[in-house]
Amino acid sequence: MMKLLKIHFAIMSAFLILVSGCSQDGQTSTEKEKAEASEKHSKDKTESSEKAEKEEGKEKELQEASAEQEVKAEPLPATYEELAARQVGEYEEFSFFMNDKDKKMVVDTFKDLPDISKSPSQNELDLFYNKLLEMVQEDYKGPEEAIKQLRFQSIGDPEIKDTRYQFKEKLNVQIILDASGSMAQTVNGKAKMDAAKESILKFVSTLPKEANVGIRVYGQKGSNADSDKQISCSSSEIVYPISPYEQGKFQASLDTIKPVGWTPIGLALRESQKDLSKYDGATNTNIVYLVSDGISTCEDDPVQAATDLFNSNVTPIVNVIGFDVDSKGQNQLNEIAAATKGLYSNVADETELSKELSKLNDLAETWQDWKEQGMQNIEYKKTRNSLDIFSYITNEEVKCTDEETTIYLIMSVFWQEKLMERESYDYLEKKNNEYHDWISSEIDKFNEELRALNEKSYTEAISALEQKYQQNTQ
Repeated sequence: MMKLLKIHFAIMSAFLILVSGCSQDGQTSTEKEKAEASEKHSKDKTESSEKAEKEEGKEKELQEASAEQEVKAEPLPATYEELAARQVGEYEEFSFFMNDKDKKMVVDTFKDLPDISKSPSQNELDLFYNKLLEMVQEDYKGPEEAIKQLRFQSIGDPEIKDTRYQFKEKLNVQIILDASGSMAQTVNGKAKMDAAKESILKFVSTLPKEANVGIRVYGQKGSNADSDKQISCSSSEIVYPISPYEQGKFQASLDTIKPVGWTPIGLALRESQKDLSKYDGATNTNIVYLVSDGISTCEDDPVQAATDLFNSNVTPIVNVIGFDVDSKGQNQLNEIAAATKGLYSNVADETELSKELSKLNDLAETWQDWKEQGMQNIEYKKTRNSLDIFSYITNEEVKCTDEETTIYLIMSVFWQEKLMERESYDYLEKKNNEYHDWISSEIDKFNEELRALNEKSYTEAISALEQKYQQNTQ
């Protein structure tokens, strides 16, 4: 019995030891796992911190790189030629009153200007000014405009070597008239098409009897609806063939023109070249007037078409008249005139259109005198007696004042509406004043130069301007 008890006691003791050992082993394992977990957490925390620091460093580097790559404001024009080369702004004729309604309109209109509400850098202010100036940019005319006007006024002068500007046996004048739907719009209570017809009729009735005149229209078919674009963009016809003026027939031809369609300027210019092809420039003085109230709305590359016409054996003088056009229209029509080295004029109404067309009347009369008397008996005018070749100086001064005032008022609204700080406003106001003071001084200088040419002949005046402004003769 005692032996059995000892055996039992031994077994129980062994069991207790075994259980105790297992418990100790389990405790040791748990502590080990906790230690490992703690170590891993610490490691993860360190790695996360290092990663955050790296990302923060990269972000800082990107910010620094972005600051270095900030778009630098372009310098303002340094010469009048550079100024005249700038495109007309979308809001060139922008005007408003300083009431609450108009102030809101100003903010809405110019909402895409760079944000300068909070401590902007000087470069950011310069970018703001450049963008605002671009939006209200006036259509300045530089020295090239004076040269073009002098060339046009010099047509027939025996000293002019360029045969394009010499009088020939025949004088042919073709008017290319816009008949797009927008010509039905009214200006001063009269439809633009009616105003154009009356101006053209008045103009051609004063041409010499021996001069030929022609009228070509474009965009006169279909409508300005998308469904009629193809037919309208393919429409251009000569309604009065190039021939002597006959009042009844000419009036009847004008009466057939209705403003309905799109604006295929390029097509009209190419067809005009065909109209004039039998009037070779060697024996004909050919003058073309393009009258349009907007850009070409057809894919017909009007600038290239104008270039081809100018360079053809017709050797025409091509002038362009923009009739109540917006900034896009002015820019494209300016390009067409530049491609043909011709004059571009922007007219607002019938009175101005008639005045622009009448510039040709004196030249036509001089051509008639040349035909009757011979060139040796023609006494040519000095530049001071030409048809207002200096009048655009006054126009330039008005543009400068209007542009400066418009920018000033827009900036005032931004300041009052707390879209810029006083310090920013003061900087921009000074910049605006200095820039337009420079423009004004350039206009004064150029005016003095032109007045100094008053007593010179056209040839001398053109030569002097070309030499000074490095223009090439044709």
